Amino acid sequence: MSDPLCLHYAPDNASLCVRLALEEIGVPYQEALVDRRTQTQRSAAFLAMNPNGLIPVLETPHGPMYETGAILLWLADRHRTLLPEIDDPQRGAALQWLFWLSNTLHPTLRMLFYPRQFGAARDLTQTRLTTQLDLLAAASTAPWLDASAPSAQACYLAPMLRWPALYGGDTDWFDLGRWPRLEAFARRCEKRPAAVRAAKAEGLGPTPFSAPHPCNPPFGSAT
Repeated sequence: MSDPLCLHYAPDNASLCVRLALEEIGVPYQEALVDRRTQTQRSAAFLAMNPNGLIPVLETPHGPMYETGAILLWLADRHRTLLPEIDDPQRGAALQWLFWLSNTLHPTLRMLFYPRQFGAARDLTQTRLTTQLDLLAAASTAPWLDASAPSAQACYLAPMLRWPALYGGDTDWFDLGRWPRLEAFARRCEKRPAAVRAAKAEGLGPTPFSAPHPCNPPFGSAT
């Protein structure tokens, strides 16, 4: 299957989740930098693809797609990988966690990084994120956390575990080691060849998920 895909990305943004999936699948794709320093995501050309002005966008044979979770689901179903098949008894739980990452965890991170935009108190958002990661780390219905095989959920979660340690002002409060299961997940994910390629492409260093450092990308800027 040869899809003329093009990932519109900025380094260390949500597009990293999609890049991980593309690398895991092994499908050829092009990339187009969205330069946040010049607010390219607010340009008429970008808004024509995603009127929300948010990254990522994936150009597909059927037109542009946005929303990270939707892109991951589309890629997984189109290439029959990263998620259980539709008649697999495990599919329901897998979709539950994919949508939890999209609808619950990701919005909390956005509130943490952009408190003025959302009118969110930083300490309350930190508590909310801690509670959500407590829930995830204790979940018995998330076998994908062992990272023994690539999954759409892992592609989504791994980058999100790095961001609280780097963005949103005060980051000293966040320690991934509080959740040994998630820290082990991050370490396993970053060793996968797909993650190594993605980290190199975006200048994330050798431990991008378990012990992250600010990105040093060859092109563009994370903020």
